[in-house]
Amino acid sequence: MKNFPLNLEHFILIKTIVNLKSFKKSAKHLGVSQASVTTKIKKLEDSLQVQIFNRNRGLSLTTAGYILFRYSEKITFLCEEAYKTLQDFQIHNDILSVGASQTVGTYLMPQILSLFKKNYPNINIQLQIHSTRRIAWYVANGQLDFAMVGGNIPKDLRTTLEVIPYAEDELALILPTYHPLSGHKEIKKEELYRLNFITLNTNSTIQNAINKTLNSSGIDTKRLIITMELNTIEGIKNAVESGLGTAFISVSAIKRELKLKTLHGTRVEGIMIKRQLSIIVHPNRYKRKINKTFEMELPHLFGALPLEKNYLINNYTDIK
Repeated sequence: MKNFPLNLEHFILIKTIVNLKSFKKSAKHLGVSQASVTTKIKKLEDSLQVQIFNRNRGLSLTTAGYILFRYSEKITFLCEEAYKTLQDFQIHNDILSVGASQTVGTYLMPQILSLFKKNYPNINIQLQIHSTRRIAWYVANGQLDFAMVGGNIPKDLRTTLEVIPYAEDELALILPTYHPLSGHKEIKKEELYRLNFITLNTNSTIQNAINKTLNSSGIDTKRLIITMELNTIEGIKNAVESGLGTAFISVSAIKRELKLKTLHGTRVEGIMIKRQLSIIVHPNRYKRKINKTFEMELPHLFGALPLEKNYLINNYTDIK
């Protein structure tokens, strides 16, 4: 179009300014001078004959500016999708961006990705491990293609993301191998009140799930003897191995210890503690060929995991 006043650079610039809330920060982010950013916005406002930003107090959008910003979001999104589509023609150098919550990402996802990498050695894989909330936001923003989490998805993202219940992860009661109860495959509920527990902090989604299951099974968690609170699974495992107490731990996190017999895993009579593992994707984003391949392979990868036969992760199904 001849003399058309808008181009992709303008849309990127407007979106960046709104997101960073500053001309100065936007200039630094884009690698240009602040004067250049100011001049480009002023020329655009003159060409369109509308004011885009209010500059009297702080930096805010005018009504016209807000409309232009929404179009900027749509247009830059479409450009990103077009680029990802073209990447399918370079499948040998493709990158799969995967996210996972803490326990899933530390103990389960590396095994899955290792098996996938054996079948597709030319694929580059990026794995990010954070809290469920942060991972969910990364998927919503397009920073991750795919994620698996064990926590609850933030309410403000449940309408944006597709959340697919995928598998159940069992939690076992772990004891030092020399503990008097370590020879039992199952212990009675009443025994819990005589044990010293090492737990995750009270803000942990895993700990909340454990307490909820125990309470619903007739265990008064307020009566349990909590001798230590730690913020990592590894810390808890080491503390139990050292004889400082017992703990409920995801079976996927103790596979090595069970094999080496440095820890003993048992169940509690009449109680099965599980937590839901979910896959999250953005339903409106373009799904590249590598994404589709990974999701198609996922059930087979789960089935090939070398988990203890008594503590299998089950109920996995194909992604629809």
